[in-house]
Amino acid sequence: MKQVVSILLVLAVGFFIFSALYFPNQGDSAFDSYGEVDLDERVSSSFIDKNVTGENDEVVFGESANLEDGSANYVTSVIVNYRSFDTLGEVTVLFISAFGVGLLLSGRRKKQAFAHQPNFILKYGARLVFGIMVIFGVYMFSHGHLAPGGGFPGGAIIAAALLLLYLADNDFRAKMKAFKVTEGIAGSIYVILGLLAIVIGGYFLMNFLPTGIVGTIFSAGLIPIIYVLIGLKVGSEIAGIVDSFLTVEVEK
Repeated sequence: MKQVVSILLVLAVGFFIFSALYFPNQGDSAFDSYGEVDLDERVSSSFIDKNVTGENDEVVFGESANLEDGSANYVTSVIVNYRSFDTLGEVTVLFISAFGVGLLLSGRRKKQAFAHQPNFILKYGARLVFGIMVIFGVYMFSHGHLAPGGGFPGGAIIAAALLLLYLADNDFRAKMKAFKVTEGIAGSIYVILGLLAIVIGGYFLMNFLPTGIVGTIFSAGLIPIIYVLIGLKVGSEIAGIVDSFLTVEVEK
């Protein structure tokens, strides 16, 4: 009976959504016919052309300077500039998740030991790969304004590098206190920059620094700084979660 009711509810909701979109009470369909959409009327074109405020007409890669958003990566433009306050919420959600894991797994705990000790090749090979992964993670969040990447994937790569050392070296002990300090400093600076932008420009995380020439490494104003902070914060938080899960409770 529950399955029948669920199917009927899904069909009813689908019918109302379809009716609202394609058969509105007034005017034409809510969807334009295929091929008849005017992209110039969509808000996405303003993000691409970087003229949400109507300050410029054309963006030329490697030539245009001092745009309202200097990021060559459109996704970064939206995430870290036009909807930066929402990105702060995403970082906060990750912080709450890490805090919850640490709270649930708190107490007298020690790092898990392997049943078989890792061999020489695995241990030192992991250390070599660890350095490469950290460099790649730093590259990801420091070039997020130029190419696909950013703080979240860069931080996740760094945390994965730490997990690799955990799994390959039984004697590895991460300096979790340093990670916690890094997380707190990065998060605090992120919020301070956002509040400072309110004072200077009137809204949270306004890009108040010069945006330079679009496509160059030193461009996009605040965006590279914010991505570095997000990368450090995300990497530290995920590393803390990994450390919490790779420990076992000590009997009292």
